[in-house]
Amino acid sequence: MKSLESCLLTCYTRKMPLCPLSLELLDGNTYLTYYLSFSDGVPSDALEAAKNASNAEKLTDQVMQNPQVLAALQERLDNVSHTPSSYIETLPKAVKRRINALKQLQVRCAHIEAKFYEEVHDLERKYAALYQPLFDKRREFITGDVEPTDAESEWHSENEEEEKLAGDVKNKVVIAEKEAATPEEPNPKGIPEFWFTIFRNVDMLSELVQEYDEPILKHLQDIKVKFSDPGQPMSFVLEFHFEPNDYFTNPVLTKTYKMKSEPDKADPFSFEGPEIVDCDGCAIDWKKGKNVTVKTIKKKQKHKGRGTVRTITKQVPNDSFFNFFSPLKASGDGESLDEDSEFTLASDFEIGHFFRERIVPRAVLYFTGEAIEDDDNFEEGEEGEEEELEGDEEGEDEDDADINPKKEPSQPSECKQQ
Repeated sequence: MKSLESCLLTCYTRKMPLCPLSLELLDGNTYLTYYLSFSDGVPSDALEAAKNASNAEKLTDQVMQNPQVLAALQERLDNVSHTPSSYIETLPKAVKRRINALKQLQVRCAHIEAKFYEEVHDLERKYAALYQPLFDKRREFITGDVEPTDAESEWHSENEEEEKLAGDVKNKVVIAEKEAATPEEPNPKGIPEFWFTIFRNVDMLSELVQEYDEPILKHLQDIKVKFSDPGQPMSFVLEFHFEPNDYFTNPVLTKTYKMKSEPDKADPFSFEGPEIVDCDGCAIDWKKGKNVTVKTIKKKQKHKGRGTVRTITKQVPNDSFFNFFSPLKASGDGESLDEDSEFTLASDFEIGHFFRERIVPRAVLYFTGEAIEDDDNFEEGEEGEEEELEGDEEGEDEDDADINPKKEPSQPSECKQQ
């Protein structure tokens, strides 16, 4: 690799122009900018400015005589040159050949990893069958079909002592007010609005829910995850079970997510496990006048010939959580989606994963908010680590500044599939 001095000397002897490049000098007072041009790729305005040979020689002399500029430019040149790709390019052909062999091995590793995740999916299916009796009992408690026993209802919380003290105080208040007639405490059936409360608690879901969706979601009784059968393509189905309601006749609404666990032929090294590649919703059998996914608007039309005006009504799409069951289809014909469509599809896939991996397995904790607090604490912990690292870097900068004071800190679906 050529040194900066040799590059500058070449410019000087061959009368090649030096052109501007942003660079701050070490003394913190002067700002001088250069970059070297050895090709025709120099901006036209820079070439125009360098037409005068005497000005170019004068500029070169100035650079050659300023050690601070030389040192700063050399450091910049070194940083640009020491990238992994530039290093690989400098290796002999025999070494590059061996690196290619390593990449072949890496592709084979990616295919083995894909098989690993397929077996993980088989394990998920096996353990889903073990979880399901517990989830079925959870539904019975939520709907009030079954009342839990005293043993099943016993729970010792971390704040049990505080709660006991609070209970003692409450008992004293009750005794003191016993003479006053008090209404009997209500005892609703099951856990009212269990799943709707989860939707309201989780930001990712609450953003999808409109005010007119809320009365419908209050009829949601259960959400289940069903995995694909052995030997079938990898997929999972989200089942949303509703009690009879005034909005639609479907007892179950479904969303099927199709998955792939194999490296991309064009980019095998990007493989990081199974990914959702497409999804199918279902047709909702809305009762008359209850479809919240469309809205009716009135529009005036003027007849071109007679000049008369008439008012027509038409239905247009409406924002609603229930659009979740009419998903955008991934392009399968090789055509790329526009940016908005890609974002919508990615968000849909993320929500599907979240239901499957977090909401359904840990529903009670999202109802109480404990899981949300855990998620928030985890994110804050990650941010804290980043801030700590940034602080360390700032400390190093301060040390450098002290050393060199001149340097400034720089179930099969019951909903018709679409």
